[in-house]
Amino acid sequence: MQALHLLLEREEAERDLSLRHLQQAEDEARRAQSQAELLLNYRDEYRQRWSAQFARGGSVPLVQCYQGFAARLDLAIAEQQRQVQATRAQVEQRRAVLAAQQVRVASVRKLIERRASNARLRAERREHKVGDEIAARAHRLEQMRVAAAAP
Repeated sequence: MQALHLLLEREEAERDLSLRHLQQAEDEARRAQSQAELLLNYRDEYRQRWSAQFARGGSVPLVQCYQGFAARLDLAIAEQQRQVQATRAQVEQRRAVLAAQQVRVASVRKLIERRASNARLRAERREHKVGDEIAARAHRLEQMRVAAAAP
């Protein structure tokens, strides 16, 4: 039974570690999503600013500069979206690991409960058997006493 308790402690420690890893992955996913939103908002603001500028007119080099920066910004947004997807996948993978770990902890606990229940049942049966044997001896002794006292 001691080995099972050690196994339970180990599985609980693994589960706790899996939970911490999941929380870290969720934090990273939130940061990646926040960064993606910031980039999207910046791109929208950038386009609005320059749309107003171009409405007043703009030189070809200025337009080319705008387009070049907008293209690099789109690339950065695309890369950040890939990062968001990767962090989400990591969260799901770690969530699955945690779920499996929780199942293992629950299984070990159930096994411990079953073994303890079986041990209690065996102890109760032994006590009942001992009680029956004592009662049977007492009955035999009483019968022998009665037989010895009878003329």
